[in-house]
Amino acid sequence: MKKKLLSLTLCVAMAATVFAGCGSDSKDTKKDSGSDKKQESNKGDSSEGSVYFLNFKPEAEEAFNEIAEKFTEEEGISCKVVTAANNQYESTLKAEMAKSDAPTAFIINGPVGYNSWKDYCADMSDTELYSNLVDKNGTVSTDEGVFGVPMATEYYGLICNKTIFADYFALDGIADTGCKSIEDINNFEKLSAVVKDMDKHKDDLGISGVFSEPALNSDNNWRIQTHLANVPIYYEYKADGVSDKDELDFTYADNYKNILDLYLDYATVSREAASSGSVDEAMAEFALGECAIVQNGNWGWGQISGTDGCTVKADDVYFMPIYTGVEGEESQGLCAGTENFLAYNAKASDADREATDKFFTWLYTSDTGKAYVKDDLGFISPFEGADTPDDPLVKQGLADSANSETTTVTWNFTTFPGQAWKNALGEDLLKYAEGSLDWDTVIKNAKEQWASEKASASAE
Repeated sequence: MKKKLLSLTLCVAMAATVFAGCGSDSKDTKKDSGSDKKQESNKGDSSEGSVYFLNFKPEAEEAFNEIAEKFTEEEGISCKVVTAANNQYESTLKAEMAKSDAPTAFIINGPVGYNSWKDYCADMSDTELYSNLVDKNGTVSTDEGVFGVPMATEYYGLICNKTIFADYFALDGIADTGCKSIEDINNFEKLSAVVKDMDKHKDDLGISGVFSEPALNSDNNWRIQTHLANVPIYYEYKADGVSDKDELDFTYADNYKNILDLYLDYATVSREAASSGSVDEAMAEFALGECAIVQNGNWGWGQISGTDGCTVKADDVYFMPIYTGVEGEESQGLCAGTENFLAYNAKASDADREATDKFFTWLYTSDTGKAYVKDDLGFISPFEGADTPDDPLVKQGLADSANSETTTVTWNFTTFPGQAWKNALGEDLLKYAEGSLDWDTVIKNAKEQWASEKASASAE
């Protein structure tokens, strides 16, 4: 295992699943995440080819629409963006690819997504965009070419309000947890002790719960059934010295349960209401100071800071690893990697693919484009000459990667067997939260479906 992950090196031998959701809008941006968002094509010179990008990130919809318009203005090439709704990317991609005016560029989630869409993935090894990639090992590649290029390096973990924690530690009569500040929390035992005692003082702190609402409904449960599930599976892969498995042992299922129970028992809503709300609302709860912790990634800072009435300043934010009780987790870092790999449509015309390459090369290398990547998209760009976003979560993520005393958790959910597996797990987790399904059955079902879907993928 590499000590640090600054780019995700992938090989196609890892195995296949469908694209997983990551990212969401803040409710205060007033975007409708329940339907696909389409922009009319910016009218340019279509004789030079045109661009149609199917965007995966709902929170980046507004920025990409503006970017497409600016590209047409500067380069004179027709460009449009369609943004899929939360957890609807795969179905949207299938529908759009069936049309005569199909996307010229789309997203795959690593080797798994490539296996599903390889007939549509063009070799990008001769493109200008690929030539500007800093780490050319961090791609989705085979012996036949390069079929996916990363759009960003990303981090996720527990986003904490440092000021609320400081207020808690300054209270009289708090429990002896062995911690005097948020920086002292470096494992699950300490996190759990602080959270449980903080919950007893939530009225003094002016919060509704320590954690934001879990939003365990099918449109929003990607944080729990994908990102959180990645942590125990990362440790299983690490212990077994593998990068994928045909059969999952779920060795660290109890650790998964540890952190999930903490979320459910000390949230702004009861366990019985775990299906309510959305990621948008969870982020707004954090932004408004209604909770002290929300699980999400560096892409969430724009949601937090952009919420009307936001009380959280950049200096208030503390990015904590997701501790679950694994032995030695004191040296665990944030979850770092990417699942957003850009692919060009092999079935598009040569002119459209060339126009598409011009668009993304402009986005990542021109002064105008780089400013959008840094300031509006908030991406940690993997291309040469990039500027780092002025974002507290990005800064802390990069610092964590550079810290020789911690080890980042790699994004292994690109090897999960399919969206159906994640959907089924999400449904079972909600039943568990609401009390209608026991934990052993949740894990039994997850293991059985994992093996079944992996076997089906291998047989294709």
